[in-house]
Amino acid sequence: MMTNIPGYPRIGSQRELKKACENYWAGKISLEKLELTARLLRKEHWETLQQAGIDLIPSNDFSFYDQMLDMSMALGVIPARFQELRRSFANPQCLELYFAMARGYQKNGFDLTAVEMTKWFDTNYHYLVPEFDDSQTYGLQSNKSVTEFQEALQQGIRTKPVLIGPVTYILCGKIKKAELTHAALLQQLLPAYLELLAALRNAGADWIQLDEPCLVTDLDPADQLLYQQAYAAIREAFPELKLLLTTYFGALEDNTSLALSLPVNALHIDLVRAPEQLETILTDFPETMQLSLGVVDGRNIWKNDYTASLALINRAVQALGQERVILGTSCSLLHTPYNLDDETTLDPVIKQWMAFARQKVAEVVALKQIAAGDTTLLTANQQVMEQRKTAPGIHVPAVKARMAGITADDFARQRSFAERQPLQQQKLQLPLLPTTTIGSFPQTVEIRQLRSNLKKGYITVAQYDADISAAIREVISWQESLGLDVLVHGEFERNDMVEYFGEQLEGFLFTQNGWVQSYGSRCVKPPVIYGDVWRPQPMTVAWSQYAQSLTSKPVKGMLTGPVTILQWSFVRNDQPRMDTAFQIALAIRDEVKDLEDAGITIIQVDEPALREGLPLRKSQQDTYLRQAVDAFRLSVAPVQDTTQIHTHMCYAEFNNIIAHIAAMDADVITMETSRSQMELLEAFADFRYPNETGPGVYDIHSPRVPGVVEMSKLLHRAAALLPARNIWVNPDCGLKTRKWPETEQALRNMVQAAREVRKQLA
Repeated sequence: MMTNIPGYPRIGSQRELKKACENYWAGKISLEKLELTARLLRKEHWETLQQAGIDLIPSNDFSFYDQMLDMSMALGVIPARFQELRRSFANPQCLELYFAMARGYQKNGFDLTAVEMTKWFDTNYHYLVPEFDDSQTYGLQSNKSVTEFQEALQQGIRTKPVLIGPVTYILCGKIKKAELTHAALLQQLLPAYLELLAALRNAGADWIQLDEPCLVTDLDPADQLLYQQAYAAIREAFPELKLLLTTYFGALEDNTSLALSLPVNALHIDLVRAPEQLETILTDFPETMQLSLGVVDGRNIWKNDYTASLALINRAVQALGQERVILGTSCSLLHTPYNLDDETTLDPVIKQWMAFARQKVAEVVALKQIAAGDTTLLTANQQVMEQRKTAPGIHVPAVKARMAGITADDFARQRSFAERQPLQQQKLQLPLLPTTTIGSFPQTVEIRQLRSNLKKGYITVAQYDADISAAIREVISWQESLGLDVLVHGEFERNDMVEYFGEQLEGFLFTQNGWVQSYGSRCVKPPVIYGDVWRPQPMTVAWSQYAQSLTSKPVKGMLTGPVTILQWSFVRNDQPRMDTAFQIALAIRDEVKDLEDAGITIIQVDEPALREGLPLRKSQQDTYLRQAVDAFRLSVAPVQDTTQIHTHMCYAEFNNIIAHIAAMDADVITMETSRSQMELLEAFADFRYPNETGPGVYDIHSPRVPGVVEMSKLLHRAAALLPARNIWVNPDCGLKTRKWPETEQALRNMVQAAREVRKQLA
């Protein structure tokens, strides 16, 4: 059996790529230094996989920002607004154009908004959405995949180049002209794909991995036809290439016969998310094809249960023979941290239950060895699996009893929104188009250093509290002078919107270097939920109460919702995920009530990841959404009608879940709409969303500062879609990652835009 890794983390075990990119953007290092960092990371990754004994080693899974953006650059899918900038560069492949598309561009006479960004299927990874219109012409523009293949070859490593498959690339894009169809796009893009494949073949590649995760989603007949056309054309052009068609994040289900009919050499399936699909696939598996089994979890950090994986492997070997079976991870290891060996402070008992990317590579090889008869590795693994089931701290009787006692009344507010709204307006006395921010303000070097110094014991808790208090005083005063209507305390004490809460809840643990990429240079270090979750004491009340004491304006209490904490953590896999979500919801519920009792009149419970957990198949979505909405409602239901509950969501398509968003019954929802020019708001208008809404009027993921006129136009568009009395004015997300100068100017422009539009609408 061969072994296969669909992709490997690329940020560096110490986030070397993040630091290099940010230093390059800041002008602190040269392009040559940035590219050197990238080459060293790629070399390390290839050598790691070669030394582990992996047969199909990926290349072109590395990216400076995003693999979908890489594909857009390769195929020449450059939005019209970037064409003049592109022509201004001597090299059309240059990284400056690439980063301009990713982050926006505001210099040298240009003012260009970034490419839209959204979640990669049901993960917390964000990709840059390809934009298609009928003014574009396509052709091979970037030789990145060829260069990286040759780079590995020079090191004596023959890799398997990884490309986003043509149909997934098209289906995950956005057509800007209504008359342009997916079928027409495929015909326009296929020549560029064929150019790219020819270049890789000519460079010496034999295996090519084509990622087609859209095959595990609902496809209409026209989209299924795209697959047949695309792969027939590829096979006809390249009969000698070995094509590995890679699916992940779910089961093929009704697309099984389609996938098995495509003229490829091997098919990769995700048997972690969907082990049940194996039998169906084996029934009619073509004799000319190999089957790659994704049996090691590429999205979580728990050690593989070799016994369960071997049952799947043995069944495939029985049906196909060893030579036609390939072993691998369920998907790219992009979604997991680098190396568990770098963790020196974890509880050793819990650590033995875990595996990061490097360990998962070893697990793939170990499964091959066990399948060949190595019982020592299997016995050791079985002992760990049994020990985990009964370890202390996993099951807490009091938590189980509280879960069993939940009733229908625990999910409902006292009155409907229509009854609550006038009560809240009377209490809060806010103007038309009230202005606010999403919660966090820039985390400066000084603020981060302050938290670090406390953690290392360099300063006392009293010193830390005094400095955080000073930062809160300053930011409250600044917001008042700016003219914001609803203030926030800035979240200077918080390292991360999930980690901060996980550190104060039982059932969580934290890593030192468990970083994963969220988007671009943005890395997160997800908590690990290993046992039952409960709240020992209040988590945010003291800081929120202090901030409110400094001003007569309302200051929002800021919490992270249960589904987001679940989605942005590595979750225990020994009980249903929604059981864990409800445990978290009960902990947040206690915090919400304590905030209200402390005099906080507006409480924001962020759920940016609610849609992220949405199953990829429509048949499974309603059950998930009902449970996710229930978890949110369980968190916020105990407050009085005059207490205003906000929530925040970002970078998600809302059209097909708008009824469930309404069912959350939040008094105000703020969300990302700026990159899409308020397109997302149309779903709220069509649905006649009854509650209040804060459509983000500027993109915080870009350093560009939008002007007053730009934001005013967006507000007028929002007012044309929704009742003005229900509209809030805010950025599209938290400001933690931004710098203060751009933040100050952007918010000043935002407040001015709100004032001008307020007068026009009054």
